Amino acid sequence: MPETTIREGVRPDVETLWNYHDMRHELRPCDAGIGLGGRDLGVALVAVDLFRRGMFPCVVFTGGNSPTTVRRFPRGEAVHYREYAIANGVPAESILLEARATNTMENIAFAREVLATHRIRPRSVLIMSRPYQQRRAYATCRKLWPEVEVVCAARRLPLDDYVESIGDAKRVIDMIVGDTQRIELYAERGFAIAQAVPEEVRAAYARLVEAGYTGRLVSP
Repeated sequence: MPETTIREGVRPDVETLWNYHDMRHELRPCDAGIGLGGRDLGVALVAVDLFRRGMFPCVVFTGGNSPTTVRRFPRGEAVHYREYAIANGVPAESILLEARATNTMENIAFAREVLATHRIRPRSVLIMSRPYQQRRAYATCRKLWPEVEVVCAARRLPLDDYVESIGDAKRVIDMIVGDTQRIELYAERGFAIAQAVPEEVRAAYARLVEAGYTGRLVSP
C-alpha cells in the first residue's frame, strides 16, 4: 500500500519545492485557456471554475495517454477532461480538443496549432496544470510561444490535501522532484526559458534525491 502522508523528516524540503513551483499569478481574463493533461481531473475542475468566472471564452484540453494515465483515462486525458467539463456546464462549442500530446512541450505546441486551425490567435493564454507543474509550464510556453502573455493556474490546495487527493505521497514527491530537475535541465536543452533557482530550492532538491525520491528524474 502506498503511503498517503508525507514523512515528517522530508516535509520541509517538499514544502520548499512545492512553494517554488507555485507561480502565484494573479488571475485575469485571457484570450484562451489551455488545460494540460495529467493523471487526475484536477485541471478539468479548475477549467470549469475559471470558465464560469469568465476567465476565457474557449479552452483547449490537451493530452493523449501515458503509462500512468491510460488505465484511468482510457480514451485519453483531454477527451475525459472535455467530457467532465461538458457534464459540468461548459458548452461543447467552447472546448477544443488536442489528443496527441505526451509531454508539456507537445501540450503547448499542439494546443497552439489547434487554436490556429480555428483562427484563434491569442495574445494571452491561461495555462491550467497540476500545482507543481506551473513553473515548468510557464517556462515552456514562454520559450515556444514568446509573443503571448502567460498566466498560470492550478487547484488551490494545501500540499497535504493534494497528496491526499492523489493517494500516494511518494508518487507526488517524485513528481515534484522531477519537475524541479527539469527547470534547469530543460532550459539548458533549449526546451524552456531559464529561471532563477534559489539556493534553498537546490538544497531541498538534493536532499530529496539523496532520500530516494528519484522516480521521475530524467538522465542529464
